[in-house]
Amino acid sequence: MRRIDLFLGFLKLGALAFGGTLPMARTIIVDDRRWLDDPEFATLIGLCQALPGANTCNLAVMLGERFHGGVGAFVALAGLLIAPIALLVTVASLFARFAHLPDIHAALLGAPAAAAGLVLGTAVKMTIRIRPGPRVAIVAVAAFLGSAIARAPLLLVLCLLLPASFILAGGRE
Repeated sequence: MRRIDLFLGFLKLGALAFGGTLPMARTIIVDDRRWLDDPEFATLIGLCQALPGANTCNLAVMLGERFHGGVGAFVALAGLLIAPIALLVTVASLFARFAHLPDIHAALLGAPAAAAGLVLGTAVKMTIRIRPGPRVAIVAVAAFLGSAIARAPLLLVLCLLLPASFILAGGRE
């Protein structure tokens, strides 16, 4: 893969992914470009979600670095951020001007639900394609219970589940 391909792939992602980039990232990286397969994508996005910062930015840096070192990390991140920053500046100026209008406020009420639906849909699609075993399911359920039900801090959940997942895997890769 050339650096321009990396830049254009992440430019497409940054320009087209609205309401959360994970579903579109998976489509571009796994289905369209075939840079990773589903298990590799799931592993990498899991790591990116555990790190501080925006998940997709972390993903761009990690993939860019994997394929072209530090320059690749910069190229991928630049491609990812150019379009959204331009759009954000435009939308921010328009929002400041029109946010008080009731129709604009009403139109934005469904955005969080749509974003949550995209994330859940991608999680289901990844789970079906990866077909995790019972050990992986135990870790996933424990993570859900710890973060969503018990409302434990994510860092605490990760610190407890990383060793547990290693033990469940039997120390294998």
